[in-house]
Amino acid sequence: MTIPTMPSAQDLLAKMRAGMGRVPAAIEKSTIVDDGLIQEHMRSRLYAMPEGGALDEQTRTLIYLAAALAGSSPACVRAMADKVVQQGIPKAKVLETVHIARFAMATKIIGDAEPVFDVLIGAQR
Repeated sequence: MTIPTMPSAQDLLAKMRAGMGRVPAAIEKSTIVDDGLIQEHMRSRLYAMPEGGALDEQTRTLIYLAAALAGSSPACVRAMADKVVQQGIPKAKVLETVHIARFAMATKIIGDAEPVFDVLIGAQR
């Protein structure tokens, strides 16, 4: 039985550059200290976004962008901003994605404040 060979770290970096225009610095640096890390990262990407999956590439990028914004991940936001340019995603779609992420975070704050509201309601009685 033949075990499929994984692409080299440099091959994966080249593929990332082709798809995004540049590679996030942390990913680039990780290959210097542990080239297996990028291979695991790409395996996870294929698990999350399989070829022929239900979502098209632009939708995947916009979801990833929203998650990166909500998760406060500047490197991922930059990577997805680069991918937006590479994929030619219309400005209106990108802005709507940003608005949805902002709304989700605002909703989170209201939800997180429920104990405060409970105390204030109790104080009014």
